[in-house]
Amino acid sequence: MPGPGASFDDRIFQRELKMTIRKKYLKTRPICKVTFKIPAETGNLAKTASLVGEFNNWSFIANPMKRLKNGAFSTTIELEKGKGYQFRYLLDGHKWDNEVEADKFVPSPYGGSENSVIIV
Repeated sequence: MPGPGASFDDRIFQRELKMTIRKKYLKTRPICKVTFKIPAETGNLAKTASLVGEFNNWSFIANPMKRLKNGAFSTTIELEKGKGYQFRYLLDGHKWDNEVEADKFVPSPYGGSENSVIIV
């Protein structure tokens, strides 16, 4: 485990942390309400978090995540069913993180990294 002097990146990299995704399919519309959650173990290392992906044209500001009392971050969005969407979490406006529970991963066009994919 990294010590208190470890950098933000080292602390994230050296921990096996679970993000969580919850999908709720609506019966009356072709929509899935998806809740994305960054757990407190990661959230407590960041001041801000945003959900960024194809569903919001990779906007850094469209889907800010709400900090919960325990330090976790969460947001819920509606996605059209029958599609897959690439996304990532943006912490403190500069640190990209993936969802370990994503449905799959695809190479990012920005060299040496991958994007998470959710399929609804």
